[in-house]
Amino acid sequence: MPPGRNVLFITLDQWRGDCLSALGHPVVETPALDALARRGVLFANHWANAAPCGPSRACLYTGTYQHRNRSLLNGTPLDARFTNVALLAREVGYEPVLFGYTDTSVDPRTVPPGDPRLHSYEGVLPGFVPFVEDPWEQGSPAWGRWLTARGIDVPGNPHELYEPMEGFPEADAHGWTWAPARFPAELSQTVFIREAVKDWLSEHGDRPFFVHASFIRPHPPRRNPLGYHDLYSADAVGPFTGCPTPDEEAAIHPLAASALGVAGVGAPHEERERRQTRATYYGAQREVDDGLAPLFDYLNESGLADSTLVVLTSDHGEMGGDHWLLEKLGYWDESYAVPLIVVDPRAEADAGRGRVVHAVTESVDVLPTICEFMGAEVPLQADGWSLAPFTRGEPAPAHWRDTAHFEWSFADPVNRAAERAFGIPMSHCALAVSRGPAYKFVQFAASSDVFPPLLFDLRADPGQVRNLLGIGSTEGDDCREAAWTASQDLLRWHMRTAERTLSGSFLHPDRGLVETQDAWR
Repeated sequence: MPPGRNVLFITLDQWRGDCLSALGHPVVETPALDALARRGVLFANHWANAAPCGPSRACLYTGTYQHRNRSLLNGTPLDARFTNVALLAREVGYEPVLFGYTDTSVDPRTVPPGDPRLHSYEGVLPGFVPFVEDPWEQGSPAWGRWLTARGIDVPGNPHELYEPMEGFPEADAHGWTWAPARFPAELSQTVFIREAVKDWLSEHGDRPFFVHASFIRPHPPRRNPLGYHDLYSADAVGPFTGCPTPDEEAAIHPLAASALGVAGVGAPHEERERRQTRATYYGAQREVDDGLAPLFDYLNESGLADSTLVVLTSDHGEMGGDHWLLEKLGYWDESYAVPLIVVDPRAEADAGRGRVVHAVTESVDVLPTICEFMGAEVPLQADGWSLAPFTRGEPAPAHWRDTAHFEWSFADPVNRAAERAFGIPMSHCALAVSRGPAYKFVQFAASSDVFPPLLFDLRADPGQVRNLLGIGSTEGDDCREAAWTASQDLLRWHMRTAERTLSGSFLHPDRGLVETQDAWR
């Protein structure tokens, strides 16, 4: 049986790492998350390792980098040979329960031909019992049934409730995303999952539990219920990161030029619309924060907070109009910087409460952190490290990284878009980023004639608008040295995180099988 410890693992969807008032954000207010951070540790330099949803969650749930798990796209199967946080919890006696979704594409070798799971990327991570399963691509049907039970006239596709209220006063005077959605805030998707979790805890919280609550917002649609639709004014939105014009942004790199031309990815060019889109995003974040507050209150009032590890993070970020882009993609920081709050209830974590950690942490660190708390052995596959030293108020361990790494694939196995547009095979449609203390380096799998590498000086150019390796660059020897150093870092990273399932085993003529896996971690 598991120790008398509980786990509440919360994921938000598409939440930028800078959008916390605890980190001094000038507009968005997050009182519930700020209060949670004061009870634990806020990791202010935390990075997702991939995008979009499915690939990022593969890294998060397995503790492996994308070049290890090879889950490249929404729809790329997650190899069944990898264990994950739910299966590891089962090994020590928990029965992990899911509320929401995990965006896991099933390994087709584990199911018969014609299995319905082969038609969706929104499967359930092996090991979880889906108490509430609510796939987004199916229109969030569980939310729809919950709304119907509360007297809402729900259309065939519940997502149609995100369409704007018709004829709403003053809608014409604002950007397109301003008008409110057609459901009340007290019946939002956030509230739906929160209430399901609270109800379950009230019935099952008297014995050790592992609950994964996966909230869809502030993921699009870019529209909020009444009260949150106009919570933040477009005029309050500060300056955007990136070049002054889309053309200048496109000139930085062929990938930028390509992304800016994709419908739904390029941000509005009209200033009012661009600002309103960001303001609407802030309103969605505040709706989530307000929706989570009663859950945190319940943990405190019920006494469960004294025995529950709370881990809150996001799968990836959101461009939000920066670099003239929306969504999550490419090499841009805004797509990968995400929040992480860890609240360890144990007495040994008291010294770390209220701490803000600026050391580089990554999604792959979440699985080892949860394993340490559960008393489960961290699997050899894990590329990350437990964050327990930080929660105890200790300095960063001697081995700790100072560079974040993330990867992105733009392969298209169905339409072969990149193959047609750039004349390259799918294996070339990838990039890897080394983001160190001073420089950010982007290496592409394709030839440099097609996709040249990028180098940004993060101190002189924090907005990353000047590629030091660009045509006509006059940066000289210092630039070349920085690029060489960064490329060596990427190579070392790949070497250190290479496949190691049997690499720590040795067949000795006298001793037989010698196991040295611990030396890899």
